Amino acid sequence: MASVQRRDDGKWRARYRDSAGKEHARHFARKIDAQMWLNEVTAAIVTGTYVSPKAGTTTLTAFFEDWSERQIWAAGTAKAMSLAVRSCTFADVEFRNLKRSHVETWVKKMNQGGLAPGTIKTRLNNVRSVLHGARNDRCLATDPAEGVSVPRGRKAEHAMAIPSTTDVGRLLEACEDWFRPFIALCAFAGLRLGEAAAVQLSDVDFLRRTLSVQRQVQRAGEGNVSITPPKYGSERMVHIPDGLVQMVAAHVEKFGVYGAEQWLFVGGGGMPPHQNTVGYWWRKTVRDAGLSGVRLHDLRHFYASGLIAAGCDVVTVQRALGHSKATTTLNTYSHLWPTAEDRTRSAAGAMMSEALGSLADCVRTDSA
Repeated sequence: MASVQRRDDGKWRARYRDSAGKEHARHFARKIDAQMWLNEVTAAIVTGTYVSPKAGTTTLTAFFEDWSERQIWAAGTAKAMSLAVRSCTFADVEFRNLKRSHVETWVKKMNQGGLAPGTIKTRLNNVRSVLHGARNDRCLATDPAEGVSVPRGRKAEHAMAIPSTTDVGRLLEACEDWFRPFIALCAFAGLRLGEAAAVQLSDVDFLRRTLSVQRQVQRAGEGNVSITPPKYGSERMVHIPDGLVQMVAAHVEKFGVYGAEQWLFVGGGGMPPHQNTVGYWWRKTVRDAGLSGVRLHDLRHFYASGLIAAGCDVVTVQRALGHSKATTTLNTYSHLWPTAEDRTRSAAGAMMSEALGSLADCVRTDSA
């Protein structure tokens, strides 16, 4: 119910009731202004963009504190979301005053602060998730981050570093004996650092030559670790080569396993190694191998590139890496797959070689 009435003091009072039955009113010197305001409110209610005056006073910080408690997140996701909101320069601006310019200023500050384009994009997307939650709760009419540009990142083919087979061989030769299977699991099974650290003896089927990826190690503060499901629900079965099966078997025979869970690798307190521990041994290995700038995660790229070079299709690579979607695999590694031009060139080259070979046979026959 909405109405415009003239008061005794000559002003015009426009009022309406929202969906909760609460009455709202404003006073205007002119009737036309009162009616225009009422029309705007009515249009917002009809189109679903209405925000009550009280809800509009909410800030990003206050909304996130309540909204985040209702979300089902992994520990890493919760930490990343909290970090993104805390880094926001407009976290304490009331939603009714929030503008696109606030978001643009924040993005510009992150860029000037030296954050990588990928980090800026991730933080912006995390904050947009909160803003969408506020919009769904009718605390925000529109998304002020819609269409905001972020710094352009390097293309995958330029940003991705893929070690050569020689480099991987040097790393395996230079590392400590106990650390060799860890590197091999990353290079020849595509495991992430946390996934390799969390491998248990029962995960390896020595007869079928498979590895079940069921968990990962994550930081839990103050040097502790926690065991969680793999990133993005990427539980999977990886088919591993004979050499890796034999390497794991030799590792178990020489070093044994640890704890009731039978961890292949151990850190402090009988738990799997912390990321910092793995990082130390990795840096030592890279240095001893006479290399530089090689990251442990680059071994995962090495594995993916090997599968692609062997002719594996997108879905096969996706499943082996544990990507949730094939588009993730394509966005990351599409530059490694042969293009139509590559296939055309190879086909033409094969035909040319065959034709020239036939010509040479004819020449030898005529000469005879």
